[in-house]
Amino acid sequence: MCELLGMSANVPTDICFSFTGFLRRGGGTGPHRDGWGIAFYEEGGYREFRDPHPSADSPIARLISDYPIKSHVVISHIRQANVGDICLANTHPFTREMWGRQWCYAHNGQLGGWQALVPAFYQAVGDTDSEHVFCWLMGELRQRFTAPPSDPEALWKALHGLCERLHELGVFNMLLTDGRHLYCYCATKLVHITRRAPFGEARLCDAEMAVDFVEHTTPADVVSVIATEPLTDNERWTHMLPGELLVWRDGEIMAHYSCMDGD
Repeated sequence: MCELLGMSANVPTDICFSFTGFLRRGGGTGPHRDGWGIAFYEEGGYREFRDPHPSADSPIARLISDYPIKSHVVISHIRQANVGDICLANTHPFTREMWGRQWCYAHNGQLGGWQALVPAFYQAVGDTDSEHVFCWLMGELRQRFTAPPSDPEALWKALHGLCERLHELGVFNMLLTDGRHLYCYCATKLVHITRRAPFGEARLCDAEMAVDFVEHTTPADVVSVIATEPLTDNERWTHMLPGELLVWRDGEIMAHYSCMDGD
């Protein structure tokens, strides 16, 4: 299957360290050779890079691992194709506009019967189950909310209910953001870690690289990283539960929904 990487921070932060380990899994230490992508939100703008080639061998991926693009929210994905051709159109993350914001999404898993879901507004460009259900998901939200709701919890609860419906079709691990909040839904496997003062050293699992965050942060910084598998081998990562949705903003969990909650 594919792997996911996300970040939420309270200050503009680069993801070079985590991305360096993550990209090695795309055809190096892992089998995810069928494309990769990463998206950043910067000063109200949106920037993305996508490549249908293995990230471990990609000059573009190496550029990003060395180039400190600072962002409050990041989503990245490495692909192991199971539905759809290996091509740029099928490379995550995908994006659509809603309410004047760029919504970015990446999915890990395989779904059955997804063709029966009829998108209400958006259409897929490629031919993956992932992009199709993203279009359906965004269309459902747009139908329910013609504008951003004054109570954001109404949106969050609706999103959790839609994710639960997609989970019924198979494996649906997802990252979604509008550049403000980062939504993480777990069907089978997602982990997260929050780094805050007192900061320490972290060591990558997939590359011979370590960093002492004390040298790169202030005591007020809060940075949370979400991934399919832990990226470091000397830190404690928290495993999400199946059916769990976490809503992040500025590195902190704003809301939590589980499969026990009614939507």
